[in-house]
Formats: sequence, C-alpha cells, structure tokens
Amino acid sequence: MCGIIGIIDPDSSGAGSTSFGPAYQVYRGLMSLQHRGQDAAGILAYDSRLKRFVMEKDLGLVTQVFDQKTVERLTGHMAIGHTRYATAGTDGDRDVQPMITGVPFGFGMAHNGNILNYFSLVDELAAQYGRQMLTSNDLEVMMHYWGLYLLDGAATPNEKTFGFDNIKKAAARLFDTLVGGYAAVTLMADGGLIAFRDPQGIRPLGIGIKETSADNAYCVASETSAMHALGFTYLRDVAAGEVVHIDSAGNMQSAVVAKGKAAAPCMFEWVYFSGADSSIDKHPVYAVRLKLGERLAEKAQAKIKAGEMAPDVVMPVPDTSRPAAITIADTLKLPYREGMIKNRYVARSFILATQEMREAAVEQKLSPVLSEIEGRSIFLIDDSIVRGTTCRKIVDLLKKHGAKEVTLGITCPPIRYACYYGIDFPDPATLIAHERSIEEIEEYLGVEKLIYLDEEDLRIATGMSELCMACLNNKYPTAVTEGARFSKSRQRLRAVGGGKA
Repeated sequence: MCGIIGIIDPDSSGAGSTSFGPAYQVYRGLMSLQHRGQDAAGILAYDSRLKRFVMEKDLGLVTQVFDQKTVERLTGHMAIGHTRYATAGTDGDRDVQPMITGVPFGFGMAHNGNILNYFSLVDELAAQYGRQMLTSNDLEVMMHYWGLYLLDGAATPNEKTFGFDNIKKAAARLFDTLVGGYAAVTLMADGGLIAFRDPQGIRPLGIGIKETSADNAYCVASETSAMHALGFTYLRDVAAGEVVHIDSAGNMQSAVVAKGKAAAPCMFEWVYFSGADSSIDKHPVYAVRLKLGERLAEKAQAKIKAGEMAPDVVMPVPDTSRPAAITIADTLKLPYREGMIKNRYVARSFILATQEMREAAVEQKLSPVLSEIEGRSIFLIDDSIVRGTTCRKIVDLLKKHGAKEVTLGITCPPIRYACYYGIDFPDPATLIAHERSIEEIEEYLGVEKLIYLDEEDLRIATGMSELCMACLNNKYPTAVTEGARFSKSRQRLRAVGGGKA
C-alpha cells in the first residue's frame, strides 16, 4: 500500500516557477498521505519550457527526503508524488517511486498496489521484447507495457500516439494484461497527466478540481484528505477500469474501458489504512468507523447481558480504533478512557518491514496511563488483528500495569487469508487467525474474551454490497494462480532486504 498524488496546473509558469507550483503542492499532499507509506518518498515534475523531467526521491519520510531547496528545483506545470510502503520488490533505493523513462518516449509514473502476475510478465517482456528489468518493482513492468501499448506497433510515436482514442486503447490492453489491484498516475512529456484505476477498483483514487484565473487545475490522489489540504474540491472517484487524461491546457477526458467486472474496493481502506478525514468511493472513513463501533457494541451488549463480560471502561488502541471506541462507550454507557498515549514520532507498526521492528515500535509507541489501567476490567478496541504479536504485546502491557482483565473487540472479521493487492501479508501462515479457532486466538493473545465483527457488519457499516474481502473469505476478485510464487518471492526479498542500487 502506498500513497500517490498528481497535480496539473496550466497556470503554472514552468521553468523558474515558485515553490508554490505543482511540485510544492504535491509535497504538501504527500504529507497528508504519509500514513500510507513510510519507507520512501519521491516527486517527479515536468518542465515544458525546458522540455525536461526533474525528480527527487529517496528512502525516508517526506520531511527527510525534501527541503525547500529540493522542492524549488522541481519546476513545471505538473508533478506526481509517491509515499512508499514496500509490498513488492525490495526496501532499497532502486525501487523507490516515481520512475521515469525516455524510451520509447518520455514519461514517468507512480502507482499504489500490486501486480500479481509480475513474474510471468517479466518473463514475457524478456522473451518477446528483449526487455531487461532494472528494478524489482512491479511498476517497471507496468511502464514497459504502457509504452508498448501506446506505440501500438509503431517504431516511433506519431500524431495518434498521445490522442485520447489511443490512450483508451492502451489502457484497455493494459487492464487485460495486468492482474492485481492498482491505481496509477502518469506524466507524459508535453502530453499531460494520465490516471487509471484497476478494473475492480481495489485500490482507491479520486479527482479534485480547483478553479484558477484561466484554466482549471486538477489533483488526482489516493485519498480526498490530500485534495482538501491543498484547496481542491473533491470532484469524484476514478471509476473501476477508468482512464483519465488531463492535457496541458486543463481539458479532462475520461472513459471506463474495462467493463463487465464487479467493483471490489478493499475493505481494509475503511477499517484501517485510510485517514479518518478521507472518503473512499464517496463513503466517509470516519462515519464508517463510527458505524463499525455500533455493530461491535451490539455484539458486546449481548455478551454483557449473558454474563460473559463485565467491562469497567472502553479503551481504544490509538489511533484508528478511536471513533469506534467512542461509539461503543456511548452505546454501552461505559466510561471512555485513553489508557495508552501514542508517541507520534514512531512509525505505524503494521507497515514496518519486520516483526522485530513492529514489536520494538509498540514499546516505543504506546505509553501506559497507569491511573486508567490499574484494577480495571478493560474492553479494548482495535481495528484489526493481522499477525497478532503486536496485539499480544499491548495486552501484556495492560496486564503488566494492573489491568484486572482484558476483553478485546475488533472492528473487522478474522483475517485468515493472504492479500495480493497491496496489503503486506501475502503469506497466510503468518496470520494469527489462519487455521485457528477464536478460543485459540484468545489464548495466544492472553485475553478473557475476543469479539470480532463479521462480513455483513462490514457491508452495513460501509453501505457497500460489493467489497474485496478476500483476506477474510478466500474469495479473490481476480485470478490468483501466481499467488504462491508471489508470496515466496516476497519472503525471499524481505530476507535479503536492501536492494541498494
């Protein structure tokens, strides 16, 4: 899972533009998307006056990669940016996005998601086109096919290459070729900004607009929070299987070119990944999390009446579960208490690279409030349990500091199966709920009672009948014949690490 953003502003002055041009806006947008990826960050701009791309990217947080001088160097009327959470390829600098190519023509790209048939496509590119991969990032494969399909058999670009009819044809062929969940933003040299979203709409992507003195400026981003922070008005989401083209004059054209496939946006966006101040497919994340709390409160109320639990307080695991915990406390008429204070300078533990890093982050990230823990029966609320070791450490922390008992409520069903679409658990054997009963999970975590939501709760809370819940029910919206190969490669690359170019 990553964060992507693209901005095109025809009123920007190109060469010599100020720090308030598109690249600076992308930089600010990446700050709003930092929670989606903490491994690396990058910005690519195109300067139409100088006829050149300018890029800056590196490992680290957005504020570590960029300063005022580097941002001001990124001149031009359009720019794209990326915050990386490595779910394919390595954690090293050679796989950092955006990526750029000058052959067969100049364009750059950034994406969010995974291409599940990456390895077969690498083999095909080598065998049919003599292409050699320079990275381990599936974005490189996407870029090779995008360039090939836009050329459409021509040796060099011609007057039709960058027309919207050809862009639609190329996007349709790309959707037929790639298997997975993905959203992408592309800068075409003198050709504008292109964005597209996979045929099932698994990964999110929205469009914002800002009226300027002459032509409209547009923002395409993973989350609406980035648009709002920059003064763009949310226009709509990019539809599943849709390609959008915004030219250098600010004219937008779009078309759904992959039809006949049911949309299946990822449920984990609402449960955990997206910022609470965003909306995904017009469904506000914060409101969904409040409703998830309502559903969990109903289940807890039944267990309280049955005498299976008797909590004194409701307590969230900060921060994602806080809206649900507030709703639960209100519904159950129990005190809401903050028993753990989060150190905001420590990374999100789930998206760290190794389990050792995640466990160390928990100890640094959460500081107990002893007065709210000691002697109390705690109804602890969390958004999800993936591997379980982090949750177990939190329960241990509470009991170490005097909690009488801990009942755990989870605003998500048990995660039992691999995700191949951009959430980094491609090996089901690492999941605590895989082939374990609720009682076995309770024992492992050290809790007195564990309450999960179910799939219908997710549908009611999101207001969406169709969601990707493959990690819950093993029903994948795409073919997953290469899933085992993908999982083994991910494990191997994680073991090797680095990937320094």
